[in-house]
Amino acid sequence: MTAAPRVAIGGFMLESNAHAPVATEAEFRAAVYAEDGGILEDLARPAPRMPATLCGFWRAMNAGGAWTPVPLVMTSAGASGPVEQGFFERVVDGICRRLRAALPVDAVFLSQHGAATATGESDPDAVVFERVRAIVGPEVPIVATLDLHANVSRRMVAAPDALVVYRRNPHTDMAERGADAAHILRRMLAGTRTARAFAKLPIIPPSVTQNTSEGPYADIIRHAEGLIGGDVLNVSVASGFTSGDTPKAGMSVIVTTAGDAALADRVARDVATRAWADRQRYVPRLTSLEEATARALAVGRDPALPPLLFADVADNPGGGGRGNTMWILEAFHRAGVAGCTVGIVNDPALAAEAHAKGAGARFEARFNRDETQAFSRPFAAPAKVMALSDGTVVGRHGMLQGRTQQLGRSARLRLGGIDVVVVSIRNQLLDPAQIEQVGVDLAQVRSLVVKSRGHFRAGFDERFTPERIVEVDVPGLTTPVLAKAGLVNVPRPIFPLDPDVQWTPPASFAV
Repeated sequence: MTAAPRVAIGGFMLESNAHAPVATEAEFRAAVYAEDGGILEDLARPAPRMPATLCGFWRAMNAGGAWTPVPLVMTSAGASGPVEQGFFERVVDGICRRLRAALPVDAVFLSQHGAATATGESDPDAVVFERVRAIVGPEVPIVATLDLHANVSRRMVAAPDALVVYRRNPHTDMAERGADAAHILRRMLAGTRTARAFAKLPIIPPSVTQNTSEGPYADIIRHAEGLIGGDVLNVSVASGFTSGDTPKAGMSVIVTTAGDAALADRVARDVATRAWADRQRYVPRLTSLEEATARALAVGRDPALPPLLFADVADNPGGGGRGNTMWILEAFHRAGVAGCTVGIVNDPALAAEAHAKGAGARFEARFNRDETQAFSRPFAAPAKVMALSDGTVVGRHGMLQGRTQQLGRSARLRLGGIDVVVVSIRNQLLDPAQIEQVGVDLAQVRSLVVKSRGHFRAGFDERFTPERIVEVDVPGLTTPVLAKAGLVNVPRPIFPLDPDVQWTPPASFAV
């Protein structure tokens, strides 16, 4: 081992919604794509675009002593459909080619998501891990981070030495988990060998039951965290990504110890059986569109009422939604809701038209004029262009804080008593800066409609406490009502689709 270990860094991150359009190379390049020195250049910026896990790993490794980063390829896109197979293969080939050229390395860190599928491969994350392991051999440590919504397979656990999953939902701890990965890697570079245990549960927690501030998932995460220490290097509980509709679906427990296989098994058994016993709490409770409309009308008319946030959880771009369904906007507009802001709506054609007409222009705003995707029905209304922006955003609060994001040409349109923030690059609304870029003053907003499932909670908690958040039951690609989600590939029986399913812990959880 050299005094400054050579650590290869890179990764491939995508959350795949089985019912969303194929994720293309253009989506990745518009979001995050860097090779070689471009990775290091971005990490050194005050507001990098690299994933927060890689940023956290980078900072922790720098703080832990001398090391030599060996950059490979890092690419990430917002949740979409399965990745186009050819692009995925080019990414993996690029990672592997650079890794071979850089040999020998002392370790590898990979920033992954864990819920990707490809048009020709059902388990891309496992492919990345296995290809890297084949190059570096069995003795070189491989550590990776995964999203809390990872659909984890046994293949994914077998190749790396440690997997570290986010513990917060919204994911405000991504940098911390990257730092955890760095600390585990430092221990391995000092001679520690890990042992892992893996438990897979027949539970698909609906997306709105996965918050970690309170509820069943919060409870199991807190219990798992309390077991970490000493020879227990990490305990991760991945809820899974419901809309992935994959045989890998289901809650996963991954335990990593400092070489003690029996300890890993005991901890995995404890966490898994506790989670299974609590399964009846994973049942979503949503608000009808009619009730949501009535409440939005009320807060618009009565300034004494506290403002409300309405979550369009079924059209979450963070889960593969297109960010353009019109059910809530159309109902609120028809009812005459006032003091409302809706965002962020993905409609490049409408944003381009607003920019061409200019601030102050009045015109007929035609949403989804070119869309053919399911749920993306058209809607039109008279509008005024209130503000325009190029869409460059630096997050100020929540998951995006301190990182740069590109939303493309953006516009704030006024439709009666409703302002709609329209963008050109699909993203969920999770940070106030995404709507403040076009002049939205949150202090004046009586009702806010967000295209997001839950990550908005970290960005807007200053104004909208949990009792002021209304999750609305409308159609969309990311509906948390699993009976409406069109799931055909998940393992059955599974809770809550099959409420009477039984599970018996296996004799061993060893990997």
